[in-house]
Amino acid sequence: MIFPPRLLEAARAIELVSFDVDGVLTDGRIVYTDDGREIKAFHVQDGAAIKQLMAGGIQVALLTGRSSPVVERRAAELGIRHLQQGLTDKGPALEALSRSLHLSPAQVAHVGDDLPDLVLFDRVGLAISVPNGHPEVRRRADYVTETRGGDGVAREVVELLMRARGTWPY
Repeated sequence: MIFPPRLLEAARAIELVSFDVDGVLTDGRIVYTDDGREIKAFHVQDGAAIKQLMAGGIQVALLTGRSSPVVERRAAELGIRHLQQGLTDKGPALEALSRSLHLSPAQVAHVGDDLPDLVLFDRVGLAISVPNGHPEVRRRADYVTETRGGDGVAREVVELLMRARGTWPY
């Protein structure tokens, strides 16, 4: 992919990426079975990309308004240590995490798709949306991925960050 120089410059500073879950790492649909279990589908390429990003020294967080054992399992599978669920306001959670990691707003990116993510867009150096996100979220994003939520968004974001650092191996 080809990314604009202005975007690559902002991406070069990123040390932490927070992802919303529903609508970003999934397609936003929630399926319930007859016995009340919840089903979400995650893209396998996102998992590989997130592991690649963390191996390169960039921290990853999942910040979501819903609580789900499926998300907890996915975070554990990928080795994501920073998971916060059931957030009514994601802002304080990201600020506390950034402080604990000694990161400035310019060193943080957030990937979101819906209105609750806007509070984070105002507190990060790089705000990223998906093309199937809410129109206001897309409008306020620094970058809108080509990839739709649930179809490998993290893979695209990882490529952006690694290209910015000159570590993209392909």
